[in-house]
Amino acid sequence: MADDNSTPKYNIATELVYLDREAVKDNYNAASVPIYQTATFKQKEADGSGGEYDYSRTGNPTRTATEAHLAKIMKAERAFVVSTGMTALDVILRLVKTGQEIITGDDLYGGTNRLLTYVSQYNGVKVHNVDTTDVAQIEQRLDPVKTRLVLLESPTNPLIKIADIRTVAERVHQLCPAALVVVDNTMMSPYLQNTLDMGVDIEYHSGTKYLSGHHDLMAGVIGCRSAQVAEQLFFVINSNGSGLGAFDCWLLLRGVKTLAIRMEKQQSNAILIAEFLEAQGLKVHYPGLKSHSRYELHKSLASGPGAVLSFETGDVALSERIVEAARLWSISVSFGCVNSLISMPCKMSHSSIPAEVRKQRQLPEDLIRLCVGIEHVDDLISDLTNALEKAGVQVKH
Repeated sequence: MADDNSTPKYNIATELVYLDREAVKDNYNAASVPIYQTATFKQKEADGSGGEYDYSRTGNPTRTATEAHLAKIMKAERAFVVSTGMTALDVILRLVKTGQEIITGDDLYGGTNRLLTYVSQYNGVKVHNVDTTDVAQIEQRLDPVKTRLVLLESPTNPLIKIADIRTVAERVHQLCPAALVVVDNTMMSPYLQNTLDMGVDIEYHSGTKYLSGHHDLMAGVIGCRSAQVAEQLFFVINSNGSGLGAFDCWLLLRGVKTLAIRMEKQQSNAILIAEFLEAQGLKVHYPGLKSHSRYELHKSLASGPGAVLSFETGDVALSERIVEAARLWSISVSFGCVNSLISMPCKMSHSSIPAEVRKQRQLPEDLIRLCVGIEHVDDLISDLTNALEKAGVQVKH
C-alpha cells in the first residue's frame, strides 16, 4: 500500500481537474477555490509582519492556488499568471539587457514580432530571426557572451513549422551556458506538450487560448524550470503590477479543468478537417498529416497535433471569398476557444508585420488559418464545403 503522505502521480487529464489540497488554504473547505476579491489584507502587527499576504499586487490566495496548479501541470519549479500572453513575454524580455541578443524564428505570432521589434529599436537588443527548424542556423547565431534568449514557437504560428526543441535546448546550453531557452507553448498547451521536460528554461502561454478555452478571459502563464529564474521574474511581476487579478485567476483555473476534453474534441475535429482540405488538393500545414515534413519529429515531442491548421489557396481574392462565405466559422483572431474560427493571418493577426518582411519570410498572403472548435465535425466540414463552393472551388465529395 502506498504511503498516505506520498503524492500520487496521475494522468495529465486527471491532474488538470485535481487540485492539491496544500495549494488551497480555505477555512471553510469550499469545493471551488474562493475568489479573494480584495486589494489589501489586514495585518496583526504594527510593523505589517505576520501575514502571508499584504497587497494583491504582490500576492493573492486565489492567484497562489492558480499558479500552484499550473506549476503542477507544466512540471515547473514555479509558475506565474499575468494579465495577458504578451505581458508574459514582456516580463521574460526584462531578463535581457542592452547589448545582449535574442535568437528567434522567422515565423512568429504578429504580437511577438511587434514586441521584439520594439526591444530591438528602443532597448539596444539585437534580434536574429532565423529558421528555427534548422538547428544549424541557430548555432551560427549563438554567441557565448551576447546571446541571452533563444525564443521558439513549435508549432509556429501560422505556418505550423516544428522545431526540434530537445536538440535546440541541448545545443544552446552546451554552447551558451548563460543563455535561456524560452518556448511559447500556447499552440499545444501543457496537455499535449511539456517543454520544461525537454530542457527548456521558460515555457509561456497565452492563457486566453486553450487554458481558458472560452475567450472570456485575458491571461498569460509563465512556467520556470529553476527557482533562480523564477525569482528574477517574480521581481519584475511584483514591481510592474502585472499579476493576474483574483476573478480572472478563478476563471482561468475553471477553464484549465476542462482542457483535456476540449482539446481531445478539437484535435479529433482538426484531423478530419485537415484530411478533407488536403483531399481537395490544397496545401495544408498541420503536423497531424503524414505529408507534413516534420510529422515524425512532432510525434516525438507532443502527444498530439493540436487543433490549429492553415492552408494555401494560391490566390488572395479566393481566400477572401472563402473566409467571408463561412458561417459556422467566425472571422476572428486568436485560437483555442470552443467555437471554430477562420482568418487570414496576413490581414489580421500578422498584419503588424510589414508586407516586405512577410514576403522575405515567405509568409503567403493567401494563407487561411483555421482554429478548430468542439462543434460536430460534419457541420464544420459542410460549412467549409459550402464556403469553398461559393468562392468558386470545385469540391470533391
